[in-house]
Amino acid sequence: MEENKMELVITDNSSQSRFETEINGELAYLEYRHHNDNIVLVHTFVPESGRNHGVGFALAKFALEYAKDHKLKVIVYCPTVKKFLELHPEYEKLIEIRYHR
Repeated sequence: MEENKMELVITDNSSQSRFETEINGELAYLEYRHHNDNIVLVHTFVPESGRNHGVGFALAKFALEYAKDHKLKVIVYCPTVKKFLELHPEYEKLIEIRYHR
């Protein structure tokens, strides 16, 4: 899967607890929850038209950078984030727990 193939603007929609971007008029997002000094990365959704263009990985990177900037440890449930971490070990120091599915 290629990363950053599309130019994306990702925002934090804190009222919905998700990082979001628009792809071809459709919403892609990574759901999260705050828990103590952690951010829990729950689920990524990318519409069909945005798949295989690095959108999920861009959302994962945004979430991990957010965690780093806010000095949060990360709890990972999301398979997309897990896959991103396999390819980007530089973010491992942020990980508190990684659940397996």
